[in-house]
Amino acid sequence: MTPTDDGATGAALRSSAWFADRGKNGFIARSHLRAAGLTDEAFDGRPAVAIVNSWSDLTPCHSHMRGLAEAVRRGVLAAGGVPFEVPTMSLGEPFMRPTTMLYRNLMSMDVEETLRANPVDAAVLLGGCDKTTPAQLMGACSVDVPTLVVTGGPMVSGSFRGRTIGSGTDLWRFSEDVRAGRMSEAEFAEAESCIHRSAGHCMTMGTASTMACLTEALGMQLSGGAAVGAVDSGRARVAERSGRRAVEMAAAGPSPSTILTRQAFENAIRVNAAVGGSTNAVLHLLAVAGRVGVRLDLDDVDRLARDTPLLVDLKPSGRFLMSEFADAGGLPAVLRELWPMLHTDALTVDGTTVGENVRHAGRYLPEVIRGRDDPVLPPDSGTAVLRGSLCPRGAVIKQSAASPALMRHRGRAVVFDDVETYQKAAEDPALDVTADSVLVVRNAGPRGYPGMPEIGNLPIPVRLLEEGVTDMVRISDARMSGTSYGTVVLHVAPESAVGGPLALVRDGDPVVLDVPARRLDLDVDDAELEHRRREWSPPTPRHDRGYSRMHVEHVLQADQGADLDFLVGASGHDVPRTPF
Repeated sequence: MTPTDDGATGAALRSSAWFADRGKNGFIARSHLRAAGLTDEAFDGRPAVAIVNSWSDLTPCHSHMRGLAEAVRRGVLAAGGVPFEVPTMSLGEPFMRPTTMLYRNLMSMDVEETLRANPVDAAVLLGGCDKTTPAQLMGACSVDVPTLVVTGGPMVSGSFRGRTIGSGTDLWRFSEDVRAGRMSEAEFAEAESCIHRSAGHCMTMGTASTMACLTEALGMQLSGGAAVGAVDSGRARVAERSGRRAVEMAAAGPSPSTILTRQAFENAIRVNAAVGGSTNAVLHLLAVAGRVGVRLDLDDVDRLARDTPLLVDLKPSGRFLMSEFADAGGLPAVLRELWPMLHTDALTVDGTTVGENVRHAGRYLPEVIRGRDDPVLPPDSGTAVLRGSLCPRGAVIKQSAASPALMRHRGRAVVFDDVETYQKAAEDPALDVTADSVLVVRNAGPRGYPGMPEIGNLPIPVRLLEEGVTDMVRISDARMSGTSYGTVVLHVAPESAVGGPLALVRDGDPVVLDVPARRLDLDVDDAELEHRRREWSPPTPRHDRGYSRMHVEHVLQADQGADLDFLVGASGHDVPRTPF
């Protein structure tokens, strides 16, 4: 290798700016790694691979990530690379308040700056719990070093009194059953130890499973990697293969910007519809697309989902769980079934195309993964995008998890300014509400809460539960868990905290939902709305310091993926200036 004028070498690998430098900067870099026991071979031009680990005791879904990191390390070493495990922020869905979505962008910044600031030629991202996978993808895309994703895999299926239960989905049912008097407190407590039985992310088709599948559909995870169980030995084999592949990609690519094309995102949108994926995926796909400069909007989501049938019979839209999905052939089987609808020439981290990856994929349990000629639900049953006077910049509804009878509905609004007030009111038998009412909760959007909490699947008022009501139309600028269900309109944009129409709704206003027509309207005349707009004033921010303040001041609306405005677009992997 030939030294350049500044003492660095002209080697292709990015890490050579640290390790091949013959001056004091290289001395510093090499000497500190020698102190960690590395030998001369680590500095002879071998690719440096970052194993980006989001393990944390406060993210139980990731409690097995240390083992996966070791498997990746084995693969890197076997392929002749130098592995460096690096910790980043971790987003534990069960614990973080007010919501992990508030911190998705912060974690993406952590990943981005960690990769850019260090001698990294390629990266393997270890994530899984809902927001970790998109956060890692967003950060890595902004740096654009060759990257693979290894999701953590779904946990062992739950079992309660002889029947299979799924994380999230059955919890929501149990909670409502307790409130309605159909389930005892003792039974509820017993189920607590039965629903989550191992490391790994939710085993329903919630946001974690959805993002694992979409990462594979985008081409950023090795083919077949999404559905393998967290404690299955196959998960470690996926991790080791990813380590090997990362070494190959360090020198030859491809980088995320090469893989994440418009065609890749269109494939992912269709897959989201086919698997009954989470509405949260819409936000994350928009945000990732923004980082790589791909033009993607809500109309694309709606257009591509309209003619895609629901093929996967998993909770919350169906009956089965991720273990059956894996046994049925996993995502390759879905992609093979969707073949005529996909861009099969899209490139993947395998170094091959989508079509090459799945050409011979088998579909082994046809009751779990259905054929296009016998779908679980016909086309236009996935996430629908609504427009109208109540959501001029869009809102979403997951049709496969909603009640068909409520897809066209007119009802009077029952309005609450925050979710805490609603939750208290919902337990009051005297609440003035009927089954035909439309529940509206505002100030739960990207800025208002802040961070868009998963509270959109509002609990049914207790009096109606006792009468046997199981679903109502519910509208908010919040999100809902991917494991949830119901006729729930989400991501209303602009949100109420910035003066969107949701801020102007009053008790008794007629609200008209027409999902087939893709409409959500407030039936109030313009003059009255203008009068209310003049009287409206923004709510006082809940947080006024630190990252939360930065988030409130810079977060984009839901229709733009709720990223921070100054993070949109990539800034590349140029080596930062050295202080020495």
